[in-house]
Amino acid sequence: MPKDDRTIGKAFAVSLGLRLLSIGPLLILIALAAVIGLITPNFLTPGNIGNIAAQTAVIAIVAIGQHLVILTRGIDLSVGANLALATVIGGLVFRGADSGLLVVLTMLVAGTAVGVINGIVYVYGRLPHPFIITLASLSICRGLALELAIGHTTMRGMPDVITTIGGSSTFGIPHSFFVVLAVAALALLVMKAMVWGRWIYAVGGAPEAALEMGIPVKGVLISTYAICGLCAGIGAVVLAGRTAASSPLYGNLLELDTIAAVIIGGASFLGGRGHIGHALVGAVMIGVIRNALNLLGVNVFFQMIAIGLIIVAAVEADVLRNHLEARARNIQAAGPQ
Repeated sequence: MPKDDRTIGKAFAVSLGLRLLSIGPLLILIALAAVIGLITPNFLTPGNIGNIAAQTAVIAIVAIGQHLVILTRGIDLSVGANLALATVIGGLVFRGADSGLLVVLTMLVAGTAVGVINGIVYVYGRLPHPFIITLASLSICRGLALELAIGHTTMRGMPDVITTIGGSSTFGIPHSFFVVLAVAALALLVMKAMVWGRWIYAVGGAPEAALEMGIPVKGVLISTYAICGLCAGIGAVVLAGRTAASSPLYGNLLELDTIAAVIIGGASFLGGRGHIGHALVGAVMIGVIRNALNLLGVNVFFQMIAIGLIIVAAVEADVLRNHLEARARNIQAAGPQ
């Protein structure tokens, strides 16, 4: 075989490998659902699928915000504690003013405020990595939630509008599922139809080049953390509605679930690569695995081990993608001119 043909063949093989990796999470999710459906007959029933949608909603919503942050080479470890604090503040407002709209707005503002603070401290504090401020926010928000909560524990009661959003369903479809679709559609519209969305990819893919091009890098970074906080606030509304309560204990390890969902979905810790839809696939995969393990009666501690192993596998997949992309560029550069 001539050298040019071999080069073209290698390029095609690498390109095919990249395409398979890009849809890999979806293929894995379909295969996983099929296998679990065979092992556990109750898994594919309409009722259980509705349960998965309701259980996955909070992870999916917050994962969308986490996705934007990871696109910029960042990370937000405070999302779980932020969500808990938002529910507690909303629960306290509900006790002082019986207004569902006010409680919802309070949760959204509380979540967004934490995100804005994270972004401002990271950017203008010139911290080497957002890991530092978001880890600090995790501790601060959790402590505030515990201190503010009446009796330092769960507070029962939520307005009807919130319980309708998070705990009700129509024709067997949870209302929280529609919230996920709305948040995802809005995020997708912003990322694909607005210049701001392209700026996020540029800042994550090549920060120095983005700065030289005149992109407001600081503003973009702060905005992503603000939106991540907003998504935590939306998740707080959904979770408070589903449980009809607020609690400083909510959102425990949510940061790990959302990071896992984003990385499983194909985003890279190196920034500049990822898709909202893929992050949702990752969130659903986590929900499917947990639901299957529950149906099979697997201990909750082993469920945590399973999620940890999935994160390791997802990171290795990211390494493989980077390797294949590098090979593709080298083969293209060495190809016939």
